[in-house]
Amino acid sequence: MTSGPVLLALRALKLGDLLVAVPALRALRRAFPDHRVLYAAQAWLGPIVDLVGGVELLDTHGLDVPIPLPVGAVDVAVNLHGAGPQSRHRLDVLAPRWRVGHRSDGSDGPRWDGPHWDDDLHERVRWTRLLEWHGIQADPSDLRLLRPRERSPHPGAVVLHPGAAYGSRLWPVERFGHVGRALTAAGHEVVVTGSAGERGRAEAVARASGLPEQAVLAGRLGLAEMASVVSEAAGVVSADTGAAHLASAYGRPSVVLFGPAPISQWGPPVGPHLALTDESVRRGDTFADDPDPALLAVGADDVLRALEDIGVLP
Repeated sequence: MTSGPVLLALRALKLGDLLVAVPALRALRRAFPDHRVLYAAQAWLGPIVDLVGGVELLDTHGLDVPIPLPVGAVDVAVNLHGAGPQSRHRLDVLAPRWRVGHRSDGSDGPRWDGPHWDDDLHERVRWTRLLEWHGIQADPSDLRLLRPRERSPHPGAVVLHPGAAYGSRLWPVERFGHVGRALTAAGHEVVVTGSAGERGRAEAVARASGLPEQAVLAGRLGLAEMASVVSEAAGVVSADTGAAHLASAYGRPSVVLFGPAPISQWGPPVGPHLALTDESVRRGDTFADDPDPALLAVGADDVLRALEDIGVLP
């Protein structure tokens, strides 16, 4: 670790949340060249934080525990977590010299200057707009990650990523299977990714796709290895999850299936990416156990047409 004044960016959330904050983190790294830039989140995200460039992970388990730094150790505190009192309090108690965040009138703690929170902004824009308000130049399109050190064990494969944190984002296994069979018939190597907890679902998708057991990478890849597979993929099919955001970060062609979350706030950037949904039937309950109707409105043939449009299928 380098020495110097500390800039702390708090965003104690998940992989997708980290990846949409990359433009803001890169802007902070440029704006404070003499600072150590720490990203406060859970330790498992460390391999991806390393790929941002010049940012160190500070292991922080959500907002329920104090940030593990002494009072006075932070020069600049940046609230990329949200605008609520919990996240502000975790930073306030560190007594930073400069606080960068959204506006708070001081009714529930110290006053914070900043822009008013806007629910309708895209997440990448939300955080770069925040920095711009505070005089820090930031570009929401600056979302690329560094290349992983290790090469992909499956260069040129198409990645099916059927898992998601909540049932509201789980596109049916048989539809993934239909897509997998079509990709295989077109001559593609197809692999199925996911966490260890998602391996059963990944195996079901592989069976529905007619894929061999060795095509199931779920539970066998660390986060850095997952990044390497996506970074060299011919295409990615995923729900609105971290895998989709990795595809955006490496400019790999992707089809992203949206359910409860609006594309306007979480969709991929301009590029070889297509987001599919039917927002007219969107229920919007992220924590539901069953798939959102907006997700179920997307058929397997819709995905195949999208794969044709982005050049993955002929």
